[in-house]
Amino acid sequence: MAREPGSEIDAIRRSLAAVGVAVAVEWVDETPSTNTDLVERIRKSQPLPETTLRIAASQTAGRGRHGRRWHAAPGTALTFSLCRPLMAEPVGLSLAIGAALADALDPPSPGRPVRLGLKWPNDLWLLDEPGVPGQGGRKVGGILIESVSGPHRDRAIVIGVGLNVLPQAVADAASGFACLREIDAAATPLSLLVGLAPALVAALVRFDRHGWAAFAGRFAERDVLRGRVVRAGSDEGVVDGVAATGELLLRTAHGLVSVVSGEVRVQTIAEAPC
Repeated sequence: MAREPGSEIDAIRRSLAAVGVAVAVEWVDETPSTNTDLVERIRKSQPLPETTLRIAASQTAGRGRHGRRWHAAPGTALTFSLCRPLMAEPVGLSLAIGAALADALDPPSPGRPVRLGLKWPNDLWLLDEPGVPGQGGRKVGGILIESVSGPHRDRAIVIGVGLNVLPQAVADAASGFACLREIDAAATPLSLLVGLAPALVAALVRFDRHGWAAFAGRFAERDVLRGRVVRAGSDEGVVDGVAATGELLLRTAHGLVSVVSGEVRVQTIAEAPC
């Protein structure tokens, strides 16, 4: 096993200390999946600190939604998971986490177009046209959230994040491939995590207190689907944003339809008519 990158992990621990939430930081050179590691420990009621961040240099069986595989050559991506007790119902949590990560990676600034967009319900995209989320882009990362119950009915949330940092060849990337080196030439997986880890923990604290509503405006500014024609299951229509409860709103020929996260697969099929 490779030696833990001490100075970078120490920097991550220091950045988390500034948030005021105790977080245990774990490093592993290689594992099938950081989410699976934490989920199995919770299910077996193995002791975990209240909040745990598990980082992997390489995942051999990283997972996305619907069991899809997350492709990442060793050293090219940032892959980590964060678990903590479930404090609030996770309605809209993947959207809130996406908004927090995008703001940390691509801080909003007056007069500067955003480079990162958000594709409902859990993907980060690099915009082909900065500042114009509705004109498409390429996938740069994804979020996988799992709610887990332990043997004693205690519940926890496990949030997995995978971000492409360096270029790599991915033959079956349905949404294209983008990496964060395209917006930060000096980016490395762990250098990015120094800023992302405290932003994620702070976002969870805010979510516990205020829910999805506290992030809705930030998500809307980066929404890559709004105004576009999509197909969701048997429904087809124009995306009309996201509901207060986190569902995708779809204007169809039969009226407004709410698409629930996790139940359907959304696929953009064309630009909306003017």
